[in-house]
Amino acid sequence: MSRSARPLLTRTTLAAVVTSMALTACGTSDPEPAASGGAAGSPSAEGCDGVETSDGPVSVTDDLGRTVELDAPAERVAVLEWQQTEMVLSLCLTPVAVADVEGYGQWNTAEELPEGVDDVGTRGEANLDALFAARPDLVIVEATGEDDPVLTQLDEYDVPVLATVGADASDPIRNMRDTFTLIAEVTGREARAEEVLDEFGTTLEESRQAVADSDVGVTEFVYFDGYAQGGNVAFRPFGQGSLFGELGEELGLTNAWTGPVDEAYGLGSTDIEGMRAVGDAAFFYTGTEIEEYQLAPLLEGNPAWSSIPAVAEGRVYEFPAGIWTFGGPRSAEQALEAFVELLTD
Repeated sequence: MSRSARPLLTRTTLAAVVTSMALTACGTSDPEPAASGGAAGSPSAEGCDGVETSDGPVSVTDDLGRTVELDAPAERVAVLEWQQTEMVLSLCLTPVAVADVEGYGQWNTAEELPEGVDDVGTRGEANLDALFAARPDLVIVEATGEDDPVLTQLDEYDVPVLATVGADASDPIRNMRDTFTLIAEVTGREARAEEVLDEFGTTLEESRQAVADSDVGVTEFVYFDGYAQGGNVAFRPFGQGSLFGELGEELGLTNAWTGPVDEAYGLGSTDIEGMRAVGDAAFFYTGTEIEEYQLAPLLEGNPAWSSIPAVAEGRVYEFPAGIWTFGGPRSAEQALEAFVELLTD
């Protein structure tokens, strides 16, 4: 896929999504095992001082119904997807290895990844030699099913694997919370997870109240990202069942995208004419500081785009860069705060 055809955001595990963006992985030139560099342990994030951890054997059922048993909570964790990387960091545990370190830093600012974590290649195709050189006691993956090729490859190694399902369009917020809780259980950090989820709940309530107390003038919205495709601009609206779509509705707004969406992530596909069909809805879209993925230059001077009510009336809002649209509780908090700031400014 050429650079111009890459969308602003992607999940490499999304088989049903419109397209995929091959964000380039940037591995370390001479990765040090985390045992020597101290990557395993608690990051210096807010609230991580003196975090409580449990001990003793662990037995959990992962999202594919597989039993994962450990002699003790996992401490040296390798993670192959950004949502789960963020979640591990939110639990005050620095992973020993992750997929696409550079890409994570560009697209997910909810939790900072400390230096010294091994880069094990792309999210779609990890470098297994680098992965197991980091000596993890648990590998966390996002899998589409038991026949997922990532699981097939990892089954050849004698290291426990926790399979998570990154999205569930029937209730994306619940799925996010459940995935976070599952990772907390296998790492012995249930108390920390409860604290983070309580903070998310508080942010949600405060954000809902802030919108209710303000004369925002917006009742319908569409969140989307976009990309160049064959000389045209294609859009990926976040419809019913998408995490950001549901977060917007939790604030009292109505998601105006009613077109087809995929069953897992609630994502649709359309063009400028399709965006015109949402009527007077306000637009919110993914922001990025990476020039080649910015949306505004693709639409500049386009008369069809300029004639859409939201565009003509200045109701198009760019989210701050680095809010991962498929993230964990901290990314969701960032999204809620962005909605409130843009709506009430």
